[in-house]
Amino acid sequence: MYAWIAGHAALMTTLLVLSVVTFAATLIAVPWYVIRIPRDYFAKRRRGRMVFEHPRRHVFARIGKNALGVVFVLAGVAMILLPGQGVLTILLGIMLTEFPGKYRFERWLVRRRAVLGAINWLRERAGRPPLIVDLG
Repeated sequence: MYAWIAGHAALMTTLLVLSVVTFAATLIAVPWYVIRIPRDYFAKRRRGRMVFEHPRRHVFARIGKNALGVVFVLAGVAMILLPGQGVLTILLGIMLTEFPGKYRFERWLVRRRAVLGAINWLRERAGRPPLIVDLG
C-alpha cells in the first residue's frame, strides 16, 4: 500500500490540495447559506419554486443550481470520511437540487437533533433566530 502511495505522489498531492480547498470552501459556504435559510422554510408543508421570466434563463438557472447541489452532496459525502461538515454540506447540496420527495427528505434530515442543533448554533452566532421546524 505504501509503495502504491509513494508511486502516485502527484495524485496524492492533488487529492490533498483538493481536500483542503473543499474543506475551506465549505467552512465559508455552508454557514453563509445556512443563515440565509428562511426561518419557516421547514415549517411549511409546501413551498414555491424558483421561476424566471425568460425560459432560457430559467433552464440555465435550474441546471446550474442542480449542478452546484450535486457538487455539494459529493463534497459532503467525502467529508464524512475527511475533515469537514459532511452532513450540513450534504443538506446544503440537497436543498439546491431538485428531485421527487426532496422536501420531505430535507425535513426528515433537519429533524435530527444534531443537524438542527448545528444549524441553529450557526444561526445564533450570526444573530439570526432559530429555525422553526414542524416536528409532526
